[in-house]
Amino acid sequence: MDLNLTEEQRAVQKTARDFAERRLAPAAHARDKSCTFPTAELRELGALGLLGVAVPEELGGAGAGMVAYSLAMQELARGDASVAVAVSVTNMVGELVSRVGDEAQQRRHVPRLTSGEAVCGAFALSEPQAGSDPAGLAMRAEKTASGWRLSGTKQWITGGDRAGVLVVWAVTDPAAGHKGITAFLVEGGVKGLTVGRLEDKMGLHGSSTAQLVLDGVEVGDDAVLGGVGGGFRLAMMALDGGRIGIASQAIGIARGALEAAIRYAGDRVQFGQPIIRHQAIGNMLADAATWLDAATLMTLRAAALKESGAPFSDAAAMAKLFATEKAGLICDIALQVHGGYGYTTDFPVERACRDVRVTRIYEGTSEIQRIVIARSLLARGR
Repeated sequence: MDLNLTEEQRAVQKTARDFAERRLAPAAHARDKSCTFPTAELRELGALGLLGVAVPEELGGAGAGMVAYSLAMQELARGDASVAVAVSVTNMVGELVSRVGDEAQQRRHVPRLTSGEAVCGAFALSEPQAGSDPAGLAMRAEKTASGWRLSGTKQWITGGDRAGVLVVWAVTDPAAGHKGITAFLVEGGVKGLTVGRLEDKMGLHGSSTAQLVLDGVEVGDDAVLGGVGGGFRLAMMALDGGRIGIASQAIGIARGALEAAIRYAGDRVQFGQPIIRHQAIGNMLADAATWLDAATLMTLRAAALKESGAPFSDAAAMAKLFATEKAGLICDIALQVHGGYGYTTDFPVERACRDVRVTRIYEGTSEIQRIVIARSLLARGR
């Protein structure tokens, strides 16, 4: 197995790293304090090709593949996790439309996403009573003479109040179970689409999380994505890839926290020597570095499998489970190494601990990942 990056992958990684160090990291604390959405930064990322890393070039993307996308996400999250999650969802929506949309849908929506013109994309699947169980959707889409009328409420929608392009899942045939779910392309600002509330979250303060109310939103037949009744399959397909993005985000947050802890441990002197020379501290950092390396390799493996067209669902679930769980431990270790200073907002590890926590929840909780993996193990054993 070749673990060397291609020239293109290294170029994407460097572009993301340079932007994160120059534009994201210096203002991350201020964005967090003021809960400022990164509109300008997202448009700059679009100009750099980082809002469509795996999207074909003819649709405005970079066409660099999933490994490059994972590398970019790691670098951006290391600079500011709030920006990275908006990038993740936008890439996710853009890739989905580029893969399953018809030519008109691709030409209409994907370049707006990849360029930053749409600001960001939104993945409107979850509802107040349908989080881990998307088959339990309550939103309805009623057929009309000219198209469809969507009515219902969506919950926990990243960037939902800012998105120019949303993929919205609704029930078109209640009697058909998960085969009666359809995905629709909805443009931000349409009549009948309102923001119910913005969540006051523990972390990721620079990323908005919205409740969306669709009250009789009218769309045409050309808004149906992937065919009537095909929405559940699309959601599962997109979430598999999305898990690679969130694993990458967790890795980036953890890497930033670990680097901060190593610097602090090298500078902080107690009992006559830098605390990194004390075995208790050195062992903690050694464990953290080992977990981080393993998480990175698992995530890049899942990305490489997806990029090659091979089955990758199990690898993505394992990568997300391991990366997000260990990232939380790494951030906790980083805060502990900082001692009392780590518990203040004067040091970035406090924000990392808040930001990393949600990676174990969205794009499928850790519990859901374990169910996915266990089902696969059972299938293999038959």
